[in-house]
Amino acid sequence: MLRIAVPNKGSLSGPAAEMLHEAGYQQRRESKELRIVDPENDVEFFYLRPRDIAIYVASGQLDIGITGRDLLIDSGANAEEILPLGFARSTFRFATRPGIVGHDLADLSGKTVATSYEGIVAKHLADHGIDASVVHLDGAVETSIQLGVAQVIADVVETGTSLRNAGLEVVGEPIMKSEAVVIRRTGTDGEDPKVQQFLRRLQGVLVARTYVMMDYDCRVEQLENAVALTPGLESPTVSPLHNEGWVAVRAMVPAKEAQRIMDDLYDLGARAILTTAIHACRL
Repeated sequence: MLRIAVPNKGSLSGPAAEMLHEAGYQQRRESKELRIVDPENDVEFFYLRPRDIAIYVASGQLDIGITGRDLLIDSGANAEEILPLGFARSTFRFATRPGIVGHDLADLSGKTVATSYEGIVAKHLADHGIDASVVHLDGAVETSIQLGVAQVIADVVETGTSLRNAGLEVVGEPIMKSEAVVIRRTGTDGEDPKVQQFLRRLQGVLVARTYVMMDYDCRVEQLENAVALTPGLESPTVSPLHNEGWVAVRAMVPAKEAQRIMDDLYDLGARAILTTAIHACRL
C-alpha cells in the first residue's frame, strides 16, 4: 500500500485535497482525521504539518508527500522534488527600510536577517558568499526591524502591500520561487509502479485544468486553416458531416486561449463552436 503524506492545514491543505479528489482518491471528511485508508486505490494518507512532511518522507516511513518547495529546502531533509503541482505559489525576497542597505546582495554583509525560513536564507547567503547573521522567528517578521532585532527580513512576498504598509522595500533579486510539489526520499527507485500511477493521475488533473475540449463544424476548404488554430496534442479528430462539404472537428486547446481561438475560428466560417471542461485525462 502506497503511504502518502498530505498537508493537514494552511494554504497547501485545501488545494492538495481538491487535487487528490479530482485524481480519484478518497479524502478525509473531518479535519480531525489524521489518517485514512483508500482501499480501492491501495493508498494510505497521513495528514501532517506541512513543515514536517519532508522529514517523514526522508525517514522512509512514508513513500511520498505533498508539501511546499520552500518547506522542502528549508528542512534540509534527504528528500527531493519529483512533480510541481502549480498551486500555493510564492516568492521569497529580502526586505528592509529604505536606506538601510543598497540593492546589491553584497550589502547584506554584516547585517542580521530575521526569517521563518532559516534553512533557505542561510543556504542562499552561503551560496553567494555573504557573511550575515540569521535569526529564526515564527510568524510575522516585519516587526523585528522596528524592534531592532534585525536590519533585514526574508519572507514571502506576493503583492508587496504588507511590506509597504510596514515601511519596507524589497532588496535584490528573489531568493527563490516556491509552489506545492510532490516529494520522495532521495535515491528512491523512481520506477515504482504505484508511485508512477499516482504521478500520472496528478499530471492528468494538471492537464485537465489547463486544457478544454473544443468542438466545431467547418467547411472542408477551410479545414487546414482551422486545424492550424487547433492542432490538438497529437492531432485533431475530423469527421464528415451529413451536409456535404462540412466536417466536425474536435481538439484539446489551452483554456487560457480558448476565447481567442473561438473568435478566429468564427472568422474562418466555423460554426457550432463549443468548449467543454476536461475532468481527467491520460497522455
